[in-house]
Amino acid sequence: MNTPSRTTRPVFRAATVADVPALVRLVHSAYRGESSRAGWTTEADLLDGRRTDVESVTAELEKPENHMILMEVDGELVACCQVEHRGEYAYFGMFAVRPTLQNGGFGKALLSEAERFARETWDVREMRMTVISVREELLAWYVRRGYSRTGETAPFPYGDESFGLPTRDDLEFEILVKKLG
Repeated sequence: MNTPSRTTRPVFRAATVADVPALVRLVHSAYRGESSRAGWTTEADLLDGRRTDVESVTAELEKPENHMILMEVDGELVACCQVEHRGEYAYFGMFAVRPTLQNGGFGKALLSEAERFARETWDVREMRMTVISVREELLAWYVRRGYSRTGETAPFPYGDESFGLPTRDDLEFEILVKKLG
């Protein structure tokens, strides 16, 4: 796969069911296995197993409150995220950037696009997300983009293999929030 030029302007578009296999590959490559170690978002030292699968991504795409945003450069998928309308706020998840392109500004641009979409489409004034609490570097990245660490946590779903196979017993999610203005 070619490495898109970092000077080429990214294109954002909504995902379709036809995009699901590529989405699953991208998300897995950013978080699991040796390929994920090419970037800094790897969870390979925390979790084994799958990050997602065709069935669950397809199911998320079919929910009317969900929107999957793809970022393409020169026609190639380089990043994706899910934005879910949850009434008063939007939830941000399934965020992945091709590992070899991380630290190139693609993640920052996609996060901004997700915030814009949620604000303009659903008129929500807040974005929320959950991040594994031991991922200090990732938490700091979100804080630099205006997210606040709430101190609230949610349990990690041990025993639910759809989230992966934990390699340690101290995982939990921290809830982050950003006012969208």
